Amino acid sequence: MAGETAPLEPVSTAQAVRASVEHGMLLMAAGALTAPGTHAIAKSLGGEISAGQLSATRYLFQVMFLLPVIWVAHGWRIPAPTFAQAVRGVTVGSSGLFFFWALQYLPLATASAIFFVEPLILTALSAVFLGEPVGWRRLTAVTVGFVGALIVIRPSFAAVGYAALLPLLAALTFAIYLAITRRQTGRESALLAQFWACLFAAVALGLAVGAGDHGGAAVLAASWPAAKAWTLLAAMGAVSLLSHRLAINAFRSAAPASILAPFQYLEIFSAILLGVLLFDDLPDAATLLGTAIIIGSGLYVFRREQALARRRR
Repeated sequence: MAGETAPLEPVSTAQAVRASVEHGMLLMAAGALTAPGTHAIAKSLGGEISAGQLSATRYLFQVMFLLPVIWVAHGWRIPAPTFAQAVRGVTVGSSGLFFFWALQYLPLATASAIFFVEPLILTALSAVFLGEPVGWRRLTAVTVGFVGALIVIRPSFAAVGYAALLPLLAALTFAIYLAITRRQTGRESALLAQFWACLFAAVALGLAVGAGDHGGAAVLAASWPAAKAWTLLAAMGAVSLLSHRLAINAFRSAAPASILAPFQYLEIFSAILLGVLLFDDLPDAATLLGTAIIIGSGLYVFRREQALARRRR
């Protein structure tokens, strides 16, 4: 009897792994499709609240939502934050500020398309700062991806000037955040990593808004939001936290990162849909062409990493 039932265990294990992979893919897709909701809310509030205050409030609400979870998981026994956690918070906060600032000038789909050179920037940073080998094929894909970004940026630059470069700054600072996160992987729980990043981002942006408002910088101006705006700000923090947690849980499944990573490009399609429905922003031909080039380059990088990972086994 034992000999008859023994073969069932590997099949059951394989089915469990496959189910976990599929679950991870669904979580990643849900996180990607949800993320532009944060940006849509920020764009809708951009006429009455500065980009700096929007960003600071976003992370402040995330901290408030995370505190009960941290209390349940750790109580008062929370390890002291490190310098790396502070830098991660400042970089992710800066990324949010630059992107929300860009939304004051650019359609949601255009800003999102330019921002998605981030995986390509991360590939370059990984070679320079993390010592990861990057061959000529991936470097070529990075270059082609930037050409796609330039195609999207060019008409926007003619219309709004240097503001068209703000999504690039958002992508650069977010890539730095991810590079530091990659180096810190395994040294702290994902929950604490997210909590400290949000807390330091909220503090850094809060200080920047205080200084900027005193100095007369419009992008960092402070104001007291209306009651309806507070509801939207809380919703923005909740949606941002939800999309982030979905992505984190996806990466904690059995699905390899090389399979999950391409799902992040679903954000662009969600951003286009929200832009059309909420702001009547229909992407032009240059945006669509550049977006296709950026996505193609990013997918090639992911597939190349997957192929190299198989060779190392």
